[in-house]
Amino acid sequence: MSFASRNKGSLMARHHQPRHLLAAWGLVLGWLASSATAQTPVKYSFAVVPQYSAIELHKDWAPLLARLSRDTGFTFELKIATSIPLFEASFLKGEPDFAYMNPYHAVMAKKAQAYAPLLRDSKPLLGVLVVRKDGPYKTLKDLDGQKIAFPAPNAFGASLYMRALLTENAAIHFDSNYVKTHSNVYRHVIRKEAAAGGTVNAALNDEVPEVREQLHILYQTPAVASHPVVAHPRIAGPVQKAVTQAFLALAQDDEGRALLKEIRTPTPIAASYRTDYQPLEKLRIEKYVVTE
Repeated sequence: MSFASRNKGSLMARHHQPRHLLAAWGLVLGWLASSATAQTPVKYSFAVVPQYSAIELHKDWAPLLARLSRDTGFTFELKIATSIPLFEASFLKGEPDFAYMNPYHAVMAKKAQAYAPLLRDSKPLLGVLVVRKDGPYKTLKDLDGQKIAFPAPNAFGASLYMRALLTENAAIHFDSNYVKTHSNVYRHVIRKEAAAGGTVNAALNDEVPEVREQLHILYQTPAVASHPVVAHPRIAGPVQKAVTQAFLALAQDDEGRALLKEIRTPTPIAASYRTDYQPLEKLRIEKYVVTE
């Protein structure tokens, strides 16, 4: 038999293979393609507002993101900006896929890039103004003309909302000193480099006892919804849902609860922009937002 005849016969044999075998081959090829895809992890960037030092944030967030990676199958790359203004510039350009940010950042991110809040802690955020316990400042009026330390201009409860309330409600004049972190705020007050300092309840509670014991809360803001985890709209809905469910599920086991405690979100719940953060638009504090 000639080569041409043998080749023709082979082609005819393949042409007449049963349909169920062809379907089986299709399934196998599909499985191989999906397996190849599964070997390539999907990576998402996850930015965290730098309320604390980069070392502290990495210590708190890296283990949690590792657990989320294990639970979801996605890979999360932790992004920590060197300052809050740089963090803001990044999310205003839509760079991070996911981010953990303050409540008014959620408003800014929604308007600029349509970021959507996924979850937050159930406990509200309170901005607090601290002074030295043994200091001369006993009322807000005593701070008129003094220097007040804040972590950053747009740190919501600690600075943005606080400055608006002190200026418009308490009608006092003061010099703002932005010192980058909450920990720096406390130390400026203790060292008498500032008469008072703006912070938030969760950050103050996290501080070491020997620092807290030297401070007195002089004033606190009304409560607002706490810091959310948000997602950029380019992230597919099923991925957003998977990340949200994985976060919420952390509260169901000891390891997960410990991780949530470290990021100051011990009791996570689903978040809604309309009910949680849209009301902040009515505060009309845009004029206190500082952009660089």
